[in-house]
Amino acid sequence: MRWLEKIWYGLTPWHVVLLPISILFGLVAALRRALYRAGLLRAIRLPVPVIVVGNISVGGTGKTPLVLWLADFLRQQGYHPGIVSRGYGGGTQGAVAVDVCSDPAVVGDEPLLLAKKSACPVWVGRDRAVAGNALLRAHPECDVLVSDDGLQHYRLARDVEIAVVDGERKFGNGLLLPAGPLREGVSRLVSVDAVVVNGGSLLLRNEFEMSLEGEVFRNLRQPELRARAADFGGKKLHAVAGIGNPQRFFAHLRRLGLAFEEHAFPDHYAYQPHDLDYDEADALLMTEKDAVKCAGFADERVWALAVEAILSPAFGQTVLQKLRNIDGRQAA
Repeated sequence: MRWLEKIWYGLTPWHVVLLPISILFGLVAALRRALYRAGLLRAIRLPVPVIVVGNISVGGTGKTPLVLWLADFLRQQGYHPGIVSRGYGGGTQGAVAVDVCSDPAVVGDEPLLLAKKSACPVWVGRDRAVAGNALLRAHPECDVLVSDDGLQHYRLARDVEIAVVDGERKFGNGLLLPAGPLREGVSRLVSVDAVVVNGGSLLLRNEFEMSLEGEVFRNLRQPELRARAADFGGKKLHAVAGIGNPQRFFAHLRRLGLAFEEHAFPDHYAYQPHDLDYDEADALLMTEKDAVKCAGFADERVWALAVEAILSPAFGQTVLQKLRNIDGRQAA
């Protein structure tokens, strides 16, 4: 996978082999979407509005912080949101509820983080329509669902589509899988209701900028303990990140004035105790997504940086107006 990521941001001799596969991938993806739009493949519509937060590229773009922002925003507007996800990296079959005690190896790291931070019901399943129906049966008070990922999961009918783009890496070489990082062509962004750019701008008509902010660290062994960057002054620091774009996390730490030795791991990496075995470190810093997988074996030196998405009020109003325009299903 890592060698693929290296060629996704340029052109190499490998593309002679990969480009024909990409063309076939694009044709299959376009045909599948057309079949759903024509009704020849049936999409499942749930009895409440569905907001899908996804991306057109492989790798992390900041979807999870945006889902958390949406859940909080919707509650402030009087809604009762629920969250569904595939549970990438987990081993669950069927639809499963996620709570703060769930095993990330079963439900996935991102759904567990959502359950810990959103205060919303969270269910996972490969079939998001099945997971959504299960959530609604268990929580009939929910009047809107947010799907974490699933822009290409057309089996789940949606009322609002939000695409998240990494403003730094953007679209790589602009090619479809496996020659590039794209699941769908860039033209797909024209059809979504909003494009959220995490750290940058694309100058699109339906674009909203997002930033991730945070300066408070939580200790994994003793969660009640908090620290700020100044508390790590003069200490030997290591930082680990197993997310789609580890350099974004490392850059965030540097903006806080921290100096450290960095360790990048693949997205959704399944950490083992030896991965954190840095004897000379006074403190080990990581993302909240990594922390949910390391909490069971981390020692008192390990800290997670809490971040939150910052978006303009105009984005919230755009989502709210879309929901209010759904005939016969207005909530709040």
